[in-house]
Amino acid sequence: MTTADYVALALFVLLWAAHNWIIGSARFFNRTSLTLAMNERRREWIYNSLRRDLKMIDTQILSGLQNGTGFFASTSIFAIGSCFALLGATDKVNAFFSDLPFVFNSGRTAFEIKVAGLACLFGYAFFKFGWAYRLFNYCTILFGSLPMLAEAELNPARAERAAERVIRMNVIAARNFNAGLRAIFLSIGYLGWFLSPYVFIVTTVFIIIVLIRRQFFSDARLAIMDIDVP
Repeated sequence: MTTADYVALALFVLLWAAHNWIIGSARFFNRTSLTLAMNERRREWIYNSLRRDLKMIDTQILSGLQNGTGFFASTSIFAIGSCFALLGATDKVNAFFSDLPFVFNSGRTAFEIKVAGLACLFGYAFFKFGWAYRLFNYCTILFGSLPMLAEAELNPARAERAAERVIRMNVIAARNFNAGLRAIFLSIGYLGWFLSPYVFIVTTVFIIIVLIRRQFFSDARLAIMDIDVP
């Protein structure tokens, strides 16, 4: 491990934390983030469900959210297993990297540390996806407690409180899902470390820029906010 390795790793952690703070802030660049705009659409969805008794569409949406989360949780488990398999073949992989041009070979110990860090990254993603899966399950149960249309009209205050519970649970579940997804995206930048700490810095910055652009400057954000796409 060289000084450049420590600097690259510190920058990786710093940019990750900064990105999480930016996404969690109400506004940045004088713009509402894609995540916060989507939370408002979640609110509209749940309140719309109060105005109809037939909720099969809503349960299908919740099932889709939960299935997607389960897919990424399973993917994270496979990725962790691949990291342990990589540790078992350290000598072969390290020898392969040693033969590649323009690759900085820092030795067996440093290679194992990098693979262990990658496994931790996927482990973090798995826990986030696993918790999001459980929260989406809770959200489904809370959604089932929403009153029917006639009851909601008789007691709108109670119906609103029930809807707010569903919204909060759905937003929290989505926040954990997004955190796991960001870890998966950042793992792509992390792979640059196996080539060189300088490549690691470049790939990390590139991934962060892509994520920031998607949150604040993408067509998807404009579509969600009902803004015409130029």
